[in-house]
Amino acid sequence: MPDPEHVVTPFSDAGDGPVYVVTAAAGGQAAGCLVGFASPCSIEPPRFVVWLSTVNRTYRVACEARYLTVHMLRRDQRALAELFGGRTGDDVDKFAGLDWRPGLGGAPVLAEAGSWFTGRVEGVVAGGDHVGFLLSPAEQSPPGGGAATPALRYSDVRDLEAGHPA
Repeated sequence: MPDPEHVVTPFSDAGDGPVYVVTAAAGGQAAGCLVGFASPCSIEPPRFVVWLSTVNRTYRVACEARYLTVHMLRRDQRALAELFGGRTGDDVDKFAGLDWRPGLGGAPVLAEAGSWFTGRVEGVVAGGDHVGFLLSPAEQSPPGGGAATPALRYSDVRDLEAGHPA
């Protein structure tokens, strides 16, 4: 049994990856949340996986959705990260006052995000307190939509307190 004083976690500087806002729509509901666990996972065919917390409203909506939209945030978009990561859709309409449009399957596409893609949900994978949604890219932002701007990273938002209910 591991010594609790010496537990190894993947949240070191080596795990300081970009954060994303993931949105979904199903059953007349739109939802979105900040995601720190996401990655390309296949070159051919192209696939990307996003991991959603099972206590989160976005997870519940995503379970019924056919498409999810993944938005890369720029380093200057901490306020957007705070909205989608520090508030819960159970209490607040995160899309009120934001410029957005419905993408494939209705998944909201945020105008503020320069770089995004919408992916068809190909499968789900259990992973503890998060579930992975395997996405096949189906629609994306125009080229150059923010690629030269530094991405908002986990270290930039690690102090955020999650807005979903515990």
